[in-house]
Amino acid sequence: MSLPDQKQATSPVLSVRNLTTAFNNGGIWNPVVKNVSFDVNAGETVAIVGESGSGKSVTSLSIMGLLNSKATRISGEIFLNGQNLLSLKENQLRNLRGREMAMIFQEPMTSLNPVFTIGRQISEALTCHGDISAKAAKAETLRLLDKVRIPNAASRFSDYPHQFSGGMRQRVMIAMALASRPKLLIADEPTTALDVTIQAQILDLIKTLQEEEGTSVLFITHDMGVVAETADRTVVMYRGEMVENGATADLFRQAAHPYTRALLSAVPHLGSMNGIAEPLPFPVIDMATGEKHDPIPVSRPVDMQKPVLDIRSLTTRYHITGGLLGKTTGAVHAVENVSFQLFAGETLALVGESGCGKSSIGRTIMRLANATSGEILLKDEDLLRLPAEKLRLARRNVQMIFQDPFASLNPRMSVGNAIAEPLIQHGLLSKTAAREKATALLERVGLSADIMKRYPHEFSGGQRQRIAIARALALDPKVIVADEAVSALDVSIKAQVCNLMMDLQESLGLSYLFISHDMAVVERVSHRVAVMYLGEIVEIGSRQAVFENPQHPYTRKLMAAVPVLDPARRHMKRQLQAEELRSPIRPVGYMVPERHYAEITPGHFVMQMN
Repeated sequence: MSLPDQKQATSPVLSVRNLTTAFNNGGIWNPVVKNVSFDVNAGETVAIVGESGSGKSVTSLSIMGLLNSKATRISGEIFLNGQNLLSLKENQLRNLRGREMAMIFQEPMTSLNPVFTIGRQISEALTCHGDISAKAAKAETLRLLDKVRIPNAASRFSDYPHQFSGGMRQRVMIAMALASRPKLLIADEPTTALDVTIQAQILDLIKTLQEEEGTSVLFITHDMGVVAETADRTVVMYRGEMVENGATADLFRQAAHPYTRALLSAVPHLGSMNGIAEPLPFPVIDMATGEKHDPIPVSRPVDMQKPVLDIRSLTTRYHITGGLLGKTTGAVHAVENVSFQLFAGETLALVGESGCGKSSIGRTIMRLANATSGEILLKDEDLLRLPAEKLRLARRNVQMIFQDPFASLNPRMSVGNAIAEPLIQHGLLSKTAAREKATALLERVGLSADIMKRYPHEFSGGQRQRIAIARALALDPKVIVADEAVSALDVSIKAQVCNLMMDLQESLGLSYLFISHDMAVVERVSHRVAVMYLGEIVEIGSRQAVFENPQHPYTRKLMAAVPVLDPARRHMKRQLQAEELRSPIRPVGYMVPERHYAEITPGHFVMQMN
């Protein structure tokens, strides 16, 4: 085998020089990426890291040539294997996409065509960039699906995107991106929306494929734990500018720029709460200067005498019908015989992967989903058996914060009216008094009163989530169901919102049902933790007991999958099984096995495996 010449071995696959991208806003060109320069060498992984609005995704889209040319102005140089992409015409650039460079997007469901099978979409990527027959394209597609660890690839060739889980859809996107063996793979937040175990599997997969194919990877992310475990070198972006660039190990050991230090300081570390019984606020970090102020521990007493919410043997199933007569053929066992209590001033976290039933519990408590059986006691009243008018009154005491505040806020209603509306609808205050309370609530969540007339699209994600919290507080509830309320936020905003929720809990005596898959955040904010798998609680206990002495294999699997801020683990693979969460669909007449729990320590219960 002949060795490559020295020039080829040392020439970067991608070389970006003084890249500046500006958007046209009312005739004015506003630069959002400013003079960015970096290289990606053969077989190397370079991470571009920064918070939302830093310009990292615009950088990747500029490289791929996917921005609207009429509204965008790009200057500088982008060399791919020595060829300047900015000098190419659109048809020339189109020929390079997929063949020489490919991209994996953050949300595969919006990237895959819902009306075509995944087999057809991957095959199309092959036939567009090469002279290959349909039969050969199918054979290569099956090979790629096997390569990205899609179980039973041959039987799933004709399935549609909606028939796959989020993690499996992302595998399909990776297979499509790798179809023509590109030299450069750009991964734009490919794991942000995934559960922690699926994220670990995808990262392992990218590492394996990189070793086998020698592909260079440009990894876009805001997760410093992912950066530590994947990147050889790291580019840090802040407000459109590159503020630091260097070897990942050096950057993590001794970051030069304050913003880099702030990003590293803001990441919650799993295990940082060992030996600490009470929840602890996140450190307050100035992202511009990197200054860190450790929180002052505050005692948040929990009244364990009487629960404010008592869930007894709750079961929620969604019936599946089929055939000409629409007969019931089975059911999704979303929640199966779940019992727990939530006490005054307590944060109880429900954790688990997507599909485990944790959100179904929250929606059933709010009566947004219908329970099959069980009891939900609030102030000794069973919410499941209340008539409509009494339920409406009871809902004042239980409010919900959703994962996506933009989807839960009315885009046609000003934020002032959105917060005041519950007070007016329940007849509690006049319009004037309701608006005054809305003003006070906005100030309480750290926003100014002068935003009352603005609309949801005018705010950042963190600000919208604060508005959603203010609206949830309007009726002075005793319980708040927070369904993945911080999962979509940048790390610094996530810390701010969590601290806000903890402050409100202390001052108002709130109880939180905190639904999340982020184990590091859960460890920081919770009093107790319940781990869910396939609709059932498999382990429940104090946060300290569950995190410091996990007993169930699934709990240990969740914790083992959390990224660690240690660049020394860069080439390590967790070897988690590439499997989907087992299906909760059961046939008609299915009898649920009787479950037994062992009490490990007082209040720490674990389901016994059959």
